[in-house]
Amino acid sequence: MTGTELLGRLREEEGLGGVRVEDVYATDIADLWSAITEPRRLARWIGTVEGDLRLGGRFDAEFTSGWQGSGVVEICDAPRLLRVRTQRPGGEPTVMEAQLSEEGDATRLVIEERGLPLADYADHGAGWQAHIEDLGAHIEGEEPGDWEQRWRELSTAYFALIGR
Repeated sequence: MTGTELLGRLREEEGLGGVRVEDVYATDIADLWSAITEPRRLARWIGTVEGDLRLGGRFDAEFTSGWQGSGVVEICDAPRLLRVRTQRPGGEPTVMEAQLSEEGDATRLVIEERGLPLADYADHGAGWQAHIEDLGAHIEGEEPGDWEQRWRELSTAYFALIGR
């Protein structure tokens, strides 16, 4: 994807930021669930994830965005809902949630991240959009784009949402 069509929204709640991005993918819900939960597929579009990916399990992750941290699986209701609590070393925890729903022959994915410092949430909006665009490339059998370049292209538009 090129240009700055925004797939996300930002919000402030109780002094923290939240991001919601969504897109529809030309694949069935089982395939999209696999793409967002299986380490070998995650590595193709977002980064490495190692550990126990079952309900209550702990994991470590390193995203193509440079984010590194650990997490715990809080909800795993395949193939519709995944919620993890993540934390960077020395940082505050955030909640990442993926909701999947069927739309005919396609599947809608909504990703929300909550609990972000207000200084960072526009960056995360641009980052999540770049990630889900890379997921789209993966689903289509293509290589992901240059994540950092795409993040830079989107950052201005996401910062405009919060008046910066």
